[in-house]
Amino acid sequence: MTTYLQQAQTGVWDVRASFLPAIYFEGVTMAGGIAVLLPPQPVDEAIAGRVLDGIDALVITGGRDVDPAAYRSPRHPATDAPLPDGQLRDAFEFALVRAALSRRMPVLGICRGAQVLNVVLGGTLHQHLPDVVGHTRHQQGNAVFSTSTISTVPNTRVAALVGPGTDAQCYHHQAIDRLGDGLIVSAADTDGVIEAVETDPARYPDHWVVAVQWHPEERLDDLRLFAGLVGAAADYANRTTQRVSR
Repeated sequence: MTTYLQQAQTGVWDVRASFLPAIYFEGVTMAGGIAVLLPPQPVDEAIAGRVLDGIDALVITGGRDVDPAAYRSPRHPATDAPLPDGQLRDAFEFALVRAALSRRMPVLGICRGAQVLNVVLGGTLHQHLPDVVGHTRHQQGNAVFSTSTISTVPNTRVAALVGPGTDAQCYHHQAIDRLGDGLIVSAADTDGVIEAVETDPARYPDHWVVAVQWHPEERLDDLRLFAGLVGAAADYANRTTQRVSR
C-alpha cells in the first residue's frame, strides 16, 4: 500500500513523514490480507521490481492531486500546488504501477489511485469537477465525505464484487476524463462521472486490475473490494510459486 509523504504533526514533532490512515490497511487485514506500507522514495525500474518482489498485490491509495504535467495539461487554479514531495510520490507510484502491470500483479486503485492508473496508461483528468458537473457535492470540504449513488457496468469485475450499484463515500474534486489505453469504465455516478475503471479483459486476460474513485476504506462494514483484492493476491502468489518451482 502506497503512503503519503508530507509534513505531519504528532505530539511535539512537526516533521516530514510517510504515513497512511489506518482505515486503509485495516480494510486489507480485515479481509484476510497482510498489509505492507510503501513510502515514496527515489525509484527506477530495477527498484520498482525489487519492491514488488516482496508483495502479491499493489494498492495505490488516496492523497493530493496528480501533477497535471504528467498528462500534459496546464494546471487548473484549483489543482493542488506542486510540491517536491508530491512529485516524488507521483514518480514512485507511476513506476510501481508500470511494474505491476508488466508482471500481471493485482492492482487496486483508490481515489487518487484510480487517477494514477489512468494517467500511467495515457489518460487525462478533469482537474476540477465543479466546472464539469456544476456543483461541489463530490468534495464538500472540511474532511466531510459525501455519499454518491454508483451504478456498475454489467459483466465487469466491479459489478461482480459490489453488484449493480452501491452507495459510495466520495471526497474528490478531480476525476477521469479521457480513458487510459486498455481500461474500460466499470461504474459511474448519477452525474455521469466515472467512478470505477478496470483493465479490459480482451487486452489483459486474467489480470485483476480495479480502480475506484470512491473510498471503500470509509465503509469497513463492506469489505467486498478488499476481499476481491486479497483473493486476487492469493491467486497471484500461487501462480508465482508454481512458476518458481518449475
